[in-house]
Amino acid sequence: MPRILITGSNGQVGHELVRSLAPLGELIATDRRQLDLGQSPAVIEEALERFRPDIIVNPAAYTAVDRAEGDEAAAMAVNAAAPGVLARWAAGHRALLVHYSTDYVFDGGGQRPWREDDATAPQSAYGRSKRDGEEAVRRETPSHLILRTSWVFGAHGGNFLKTMLKLGQERTALKVVDDQIGAPASAAWIADVTAELIRRYLASPAGFAYGTYHLAPGGETSWHGYAAYLLKRAAALGLPLALDPERIEGIPSSEYPLPAKRPANSRLCCDKLRQTFGIEQPAWQAGVDQVLAQLLPAENNHATRR
Repeated sequence: MPRILITGSNGQVGHELVRSLAPLGELIATDRRQLDLGQSPAVIEEALERFRPDIIVNPAAYTAVDRAEGDEAAAMAVNAAAPGVLARWAAGHRALLVHYSTDYVFDGGGQRPWREDDATAPQSAYGRSKRDGEEAVRRETPSHLILRTSWVFGAHGGNFLKTMLKLGQERTALKVVDDQIGAPASAAWIADVTAELIRRYLASPAGFAYGTYHLAPGGETSWHGYAAYLLKRAAALGLPLALDPERIEGIPSSEYPLPAKRPANSRLCCDKLRQTFGIEQPAWQAGVDQVLAQLLPAENNHATRR
């Protein structure tokens, strides 16, 4: 049984990876207490020598996009330097490294979905750190999978979906940006695809198609469309709302300024993943529906207790 190390196991994707990868080997699920990627390379290498994994799966990241604008060094340590350390150790021990990246590595322009070989041009400190992490992984080991995702959400951890559910119960009016376009990606689906890719690797390491792949569900929407859909579904499933989802106001990004620039175009082309591995993209709405089904009983019970 291969030893599979998961970093950031208490994050959205990490939490789901513990579930999806459990049948594939001996799991070593770590959080910052056991493996802090903000530490020095020597400390990270010492932990890797202690765990001795055959496969490293790295969803851990510095994800405070706005905070990174004033603390780029911290983002670079976790998102750029640490993946390079993981990749170098993996290369020296014939291990596979699975690393997650983001659409923020692109400049966010245009309207067509980004392809894996498009030029990167990040517009934020967070994006630069993730771009540099990708480059470090490619430089240090050929035995890697880099999976670029977008708009990740799940039943575990904090995210846009959970924020909208909370605001939908508390506010009678809501404004949401409508000029940023992408596809919300379920952490559970990301983890399930990761498990399938690792199964393929374990079956034939020599013939495995290593490299960079985009991993996003089918379809596209704006943050406004995403919010309207999930609140309509939540209401249909019995969640009491203070506002009418039909009356959520769409606004341009210029009316909601933030320290870090967000990509206007977060679309990711997943043709390479489908053509290489035969993995199809479910509609983004399916992932939202699944998470709502998990969350709403707890939400409604909490509302009843109040």
